[in-house]
Amino acid sequence: MRLSELAERLNCRLEGDGGLDIRRVAGLEQAEPGDVTFFANPRYAPALRRTRASAVILKDDAPAAPCAMLRTQEPYLAFANALSLFVAAPQPALGVDRLSYVAPDATLGQDVSVGPFSSVGRGARVGDRTVIYPNVCIGEGAVIGNDCVVHSHVAIRERVVVGHRVIIQNGAVIGGDGYGFVRRSDGTHQKIPQTALVVLEDDVEIGANTTIDRPAIGETRIQAGAKIDNLVQVGHGVNIGRNALLAAQVGIAGSTTVGEGTMLGGQVGVGGHISIGKHAAAVGQSGITNSIPDRAFVSGYPAIDNKEWLKSSAVFRKLPAMRRKIAGLEERILALEALLEESRIKSK
Repeated sequence: MRLSELAERLNCRLEGDGGLDIRRVAGLEQAEPGDVTFFANPRYAPALRRTRASAVILKDDAPAAPCAMLRTQEPYLAFANALSLFVAAPQPALGVDRLSYVAPDATLGQDVSVGPFSSVGRGARVGDRTVIYPNVCIGEGAVIGNDCVVHSHVAIRERVVVGHRVIIQNGAVIGGDGYGFVRRSDGTHQKIPQTALVVLEDDVEIGANTTIDRPAIGETRIQAGAKIDNLVQVGHGVNIGRNALLAAQVGIAGSTTVGEGTMLGGQVGVGGHISIGKHAAAVGQSGITNSIPDRAFVSGYPAIDNKEWLKSSAVFRKLPAMRRKIAGLEERILALEALLEESRIKSK
């Protein structure tokens, strides 16, 4: 693709030779002539100066590069769009593979692909242009919208509702039983039937081996545009807000609400029956045990305001030295008290 065409398709301002031929997208360090790369983080400025790429995508006010430049206010977004232009997604064969099973009363839309060893249960509905890769299990009465991608080894349980343009990565389980038990008087546990709904709204993405549980009553809902990473546990009755971002190994206990646009870093743990406000953020490995307001930025366990946590962590590092200092002061006080007592006795 000519660089001038790439600039037009990415809506970037071109500085340099638009006649250059661009063949692929590569990182700053790995790029070679014929590649387009991108620069968004100032810490990589030395790599930018050394790059061998034919062109670089960068911000309007970024320093000049030693090659042609595609300038934009959103270089990372332009980079993502460039990848979609140069890296072709696999196109599975349309239709139902002969080694798969589709129940007689299930409904498949137009141009659907169902890979081998997949199962579509009774009364299930699959929308137009949806791709179901091999070894997927879609339960009875489940509904999947248009233009979805369901990767191998996903289980979409009975009556789960999936919106349009949803991507579910390998091994995810949508609609597994919530963790609900009642303790009997003899100490054993009675299972509470988990039979309510799980809903994934439009444009949601679910990472590999993530689990989203169904509740006994009500629903578990992932609202439109939310993106959930790998190995995340979403408990029964949880509501994840629009465009929320959950990084790997986040765990959210039952009946909790996560607000619109909230970002939870890796391994954040969230207690049950609490509310996280809109556009809040939690640093990785934080433990959120109480509700937090809109736009809160928290860290640590139990999670507190990030600035306060930074101050506390700075003090924590000094505790050994402080302990030694206090011990020394205690010894000096004891010595002074002994001298005072000795002086008092002599004065008698």
